[in-house]
Amino acid sequence: MDGVVDPAADTIWNSVGTTISKEGTEEKAPHTDEEWGTVRNGAIELLEASNLLQIPGRHVAMPGQLNNQGIELQPPQIETLITQDRQAWITFAHGLHDAATQALNAVDAKDPARVLESGDAIDSACEHCHQKYWYPPPVQSHGK
Repeated sequence: MDGVVDPAADTIWNSVGTTISKEGTEEKAPHTDEEWGTVRNGAIELLEASNLLQIPGRHVAMPGQLNNQGIELQPPQIETLITQDRQAWITFAHGLHDAATQALNAVDAKDPARVLESGDAIDSACEHCHQKYWYPPPVQSHGK
């Protein structure tokens, strides 16, 4: 994730946006073929990463490799959850694939608004997966 998914998603997320300050409003979007090409490459990387996630036996990360400050689950714990419900993992990977396809289509149309929308779809796909596999389950209270 840290090596492929995050950088590819960041390329898309950082390619468009609006900044409002005292000086005014600044719109950020790709303008040149080179800028659009960079965002397109990010979308393709993300699309292909969603395919790689579906390869059986592939490690999420090596133990201790995730930079999560001990807050999230560790790779062996994540892999156990994936093994316990592989079909859910595949479904989440398909969700990321669909969001990346949306981004690629938006880039090919050179439509910044659609790139922005695809960024929301990518964020949603990532967060749904993280809720199942990355964040520790809530502590159950056993009150009387």
